[in-house]
Amino acid sequence: MQGGRAGDGPRERILAATAELLAEGGREAVSTRAVGVAAGVQAPTIYRLFGDKRGLLDAVAAEGFAAYLDAKADPRPDADPVDDLRAGWDEHVEFGLANPALYMLMCEPRPGTAPAPAAVAGIEILSARIRRIAEAGRLRVAEERAVRLVHAAGSGTTIALIAMPEDGRDPGLSAMAREAVIAAIATGAPAPATPGPVGAAIALRAALPQVAALTEPERGLMREWLDRIADRSR
Repeated sequence: MQGGRAGDGPRERILAATAELLAEGGREAVSTRAVGVAAGVQAPTIYRLFGDKRGLLDAVAAEGFAAYLDAKADPRPDADPVDDLRAGWDEHVEFGLANPALYMLMCEPRPGTAPAPAAVAGIEILSARIRRIAEAGRLRVAEERAVRLVHAAGSGTTIALIAMPEDGRDPGLSAMAREAVIAAIATGAPAPATPGPVGAAIALRAALPQVAALTEPERGLMREWLDRIADRSR
């Protein structure tokens, strides 16, 4: 894993040891005994700090993703929001290929349970990028649908590339998938992506949190109306 944060305390040593085991041998290499030996702690310390193995793995994924975010530069306020989404896609894929075991841990399906904290953080960042496109009036579909599509396509592309032999990966596959998704959800020019009420509803829905003239109940009602109008784009 890139950017692990080691320290002198037991929690930091446990996280660093787990990250190293995960990077070298995958999830199968991470056991309470192996982590305890590598970190110089007893099993009860691991359980006290992280609850169980799932809690430990979630903490490692969160730490790795936090280190990734710390290394990223915030987008400029005047940056093109679609280009910002492109850059985010490329960074996402690069992170996954550089940290395959960690990435697979973050993307592991967890039916019936809450998603990993690192996965939640990633969705929040993606949602913010999609919101900027919507605010610019350049989103073709409702925000929620756009987020789901980009997330599914980006994660799927990254996982597919991870599964390929490193010397056999198609370097253009990610770019082709990225541009196909962007064409489906956004316009390339700074103009309303969808003419008429649907495009206007999508843009106004994105700006609604900034509308101070309405009360919260009124914003909720307006949000419902705008969602119903924007849903016609589906």
